Amino acid sequence: MLRRYGHEVVEFTVTNDDLERAGWTGSLRAGAAAAWSFSTASRLRRVLRREQPGVVHVHNTFPLLSPSVFFAARGLRCATVLTLHNYRIFCAAGVPLRHGRPCIVCLDKRSSLPALRYGCYRGSRVATLPLSLSVALHRTMGTWEKQVDAFVCLTDFQRELMLRAGLAGEALFVKPHCYLYPPSPLPWPDRENKVVFLGRLGPEKGVSLLLEAWRLWGNSAPRLEIIGDGPEEEKLKGLAGESGTARVVFRGRLPFNEAQRLLGRAKAAVLPSMSYEGFPMVIREAFALGVPMVGSRIGSIQNLVSEGLNGTLFETGDPADLLRVVQRLWADEEGLKTLSSGARATFEAKYNADLNHEILIRIYETAIRRRKAKLAHLEGTS
Repeated sequence: MLRRYGHEVVEFTVTNDDLERAGWTGSLRAGAAAAWSFSTASRLRRVLRREQPGVVHVHNTFPLLSPSVFFAARGLRCATVLTLHNYRIFCAAGVPLRHGRPCIVCLDKRSSLPALRYGCYRGSRVATLPLSLSVALHRTMGTWEKQVDAFVCLTDFQRELMLRAGLAGEALFVKPHCYLYPPSPLPWPDRENKVVFLGRLGPEKGVSLLLEAWRLWGNSAPRLEIIGDGPEEEKLKGLAGESGTARVVFRGRLPFNEAQRLLGRAKAAVLPSMSYEGFPMVIREAFALGVPMVGSRIGSIQNLVSEGLNGTLFETGDPADLLRVVQRLWADEEGLKTLSSGARATFEAKYNADLNHEILIRIYETAIRRRKAKLAHLEGTS
């Protein structure tokens, strides 16, 4: 998006693929690198001195970059911005979920000890230890207050949680996702009688309760297409098989354009999340494609899905209520069509590139002012 609007962008990236392929040993290596990477900070500082950017915008430091990247900009005039795609700076697991329920104990207590007690990262205290230490280290060092000039939250709900966790309100800004080149919605008469789930097949997504709702509905249910993969894929396929309904189809992980094509042919999408997500990308995509969203009444989803405008909500973790909501929608074809138009209107009003660029530049300008003030203060006290 930045390049589209004429900005010069230099990318600094690493890949975690090798760590993921290494299994539990990769997890340990990831944890060890998560708190601090001297080599990464050194390499990035050389880049910053050479390029002299106005802004360093960080999207994900875990695990190989680490928060040390912010110290690479220390003393330099480039402002630092961090987009909070999850809650990892205060939550060792990244996704605040424990035993199938939202958990923000570490945020509220402003401590990482609960995560260590419960083994929140991959169910292991050993794997959680380095991540808890990283959270504690950067709280103690004041990394987030001193080294980051602006934080980008994806929703108002996420911003409120970050305030509770201790970040300063003047450094917290809300900027949603955008869709740079959205396709046109498929005409309603060309849609298929199906509902789509698109996302990771993990416990935080609540797909098992979605399958339970379809089991209760029986063979009169519309086709349910599940697009994506993840740790629960085989378990979910087993549950679908046991239910005896032939109305569930697993598509697996698909290329982006193919997943969008299948999503765009649906009359509704469903997101039965069990956790506090940042901004699920599927909501942006569904709205761009004019697909109404059925979402859990939880966290940020409540900020994004508006009853009667672009979708509807159901009680989190309740397959019976999910069934009731979807059946009601399915019985009202004209209502669904109206929600489809509302979904696209929501996208055009909130998630288009022009508006997103405008918001981002305002955040950058604020971050630059804050960086200049910090440097002036340091120069005045030196």
